[in-house]
Amino acid sequence: MDILLLLFSLLIFPGLVFMVALAFFTEWFIRKSVARMQSRMGPAYVGPFGILQPFADFLKLISVKDEIKQRYGSPGIAKVFALLGIGAMAASLLLLPLSPYRLVAPYDFLIFIYLCGVWVPLSMFILAISMPNPFTFLGASRLLSIFVLTEPIFFTAMLIPVVLTTHVYSESCITPYSIMFTATHSIWLWSNPLTIIPMILGLIAVMVTVQAKSMLQPFNIPEAEQEIIAGFMTEFSGPLLALNNLLHDLDIAVTALFITYLFLGGPYPFPHLSIPGVIILIIKYIIVLYVITVIKASFGRFRIDQGLKTILKYGGIPAVIGIILTSLIIALT
Repeated sequence: MDILLLLFSLLIFPGLVFMVALAFFTEWFIRKSVARMQSRMGPAYVGPFGILQPFADFLKLISVKDEIKQRYGSPGIAKVFALLGIGAMAASLLLLPLSPYRLVAPYDFLIFIYLCGVWVPLSMFILAISMPNPFTFLGASRLLSIFVLTEPIFFTAMLIPVVLTTHVYSESCITPYSIMFTATHSIWLWSNPLTIIPMILGLIAVMVTVQAKSMLQPFNIPEAEQEIIAGFMTEFSGPLLALNNLLHDLDIAVTALFITYLFLGGPYPFPHLSIPGVIILIIKYIIVLYVITVIKASFGRFRIDQGLKTILKYGGIPAVIGIILTSLIIALT
C-alpha cells in the first residue's frame, strides 16, 4: 500500500502530472500577464483565454518539429539530464504537506538543497553545453556564472524560515530543520515582531534570486536574443527544446511553490485539505507569480556585470543580513 501511495505521489499528485500541469499554468500566467502589462494579447487561441497554449507548444515541439542533428552534439545525454532534473523536482515535492506520501526527517532541508540546488542547475548546464556552438558556450558560461552566485544566496534566504521555526517553536518541533515543520509554522513568524524583519529580508532575497535563476528579465542574460542569438538555446529544436522549456517552467513553478509554503505558510492558517485552505494556497501562489511577472515586465535585460552586481546587492546583502539577524534572535531567545 505504501508503494502504491509513493508511486501515486511521484507520478500523479503532486508528482509528474500535477507538476507539469502547474508548470504549463505558470508559463501561461506569466506570458498572459506580461502581455497585458505591455498592451499585447498574449496566448489567446488554444483553450479558454489561451490557457492551453503552453501545452500545445510542447506537443508541437515533441511531435512535429524536427531535432537538429550535429556531428559533435549530444542530444541523448542532454535528454537524460533533463529527465533527471524533472525527476529531482518531482521527488522534492514529497517534502511538502501537499503530498499524500510525505518524507519527513530532521534536516530534510538538505535534501531539498541537494535535489533542487544541485541536480536542477546541473541538468540545465549539461543541456546548455550539449550542442556545441560559440553562442551556446557563451550562453552556458553566463548561465554558470549566474548559478554559482544565485544558488547559495537562494538557499541561504530559504534557510531563514527553516531556522526560525525550528528554534522559535522548539517546544513542539519534533523534526528540526524540516520542510514540513517550516511549512506548517512559518505563517506565525509574520506576527512576531522579532522574526518579521529577517522574514522580509529573506523574502526579498528569494524573489530576486528566483528571477535570476529562472533567467527572467532583467536576468535573461544567458539567452540574450539580440546579442548572442539565443545563447545556450541557439541549437535547440524539436523534443530537446521542448524538454528544455519544460525544465525551465518546472523550475519556476516548483520554486514558487516552495516559496509559498516556506515563507507564506501555504494554506495556513486554514487546514491543509479544507476548501478555504486550497483557495488561500492558490491565492498565495498567484501572488508570488504576479510579483515575478511585474519584475519581468518592468525591466530590460541587464549586462552580465550589471546582473551579477544586482544579485549581490538586492539578493546577497538581504540574505546575509537576514541570516545574521536570525542567529541573533536564536542567541537572545
